[in-house]
Amino acid sequence: MFKKYLLAVIVVFVAIEIMDFLLHGLILGGIYKETADIWRKDMDKFMWVMYVATFLQTISFVYIYYKLINPKSSFKGVWYGLTYGFAAGVGMGYATYVIFPIPYSLAVSWFAGAIVIYGIAGWLTGLIIKEKAA
Repeated sequence: MFKKYLLAVIVVFVAIEIMDFLLHGLILGGIYKETADIWRKDMDKFMWVMYVATFLQTISFVYIYYKLINPKSSFKGVWYGLTYGFAAGVGMGYATYVIFPIPYSLAVSWFAGAIVIYGIAGWLTGLIIKEKAA
């Protein structure tokens, strides 16, 4: 089962990175350009930190499912991911909206994006780490 955990970490990390690129690079790229004055000018220099943070978050996400979610199935994975995404999205979208002058549309996009991304991540986790058929 531990091999499945490691496989899930790798698959989910790659999937999250792809979905993050689609969300932040393509879908929200225009909003980021419009609000360029509020972002770090040297942000590209620190992108490695985002990859490390996402990898550590993926390890935690998959570990919680691996240890605490029972029975294990793709259905349970989706519900776990949606719940996790909701919690992460509130912080990422709405808490950031209160602190930084981002457009409300960006806050909503981050909130909804987290739910979708982690819903899919949960589904993938549930597909990989599931109960053996009886």
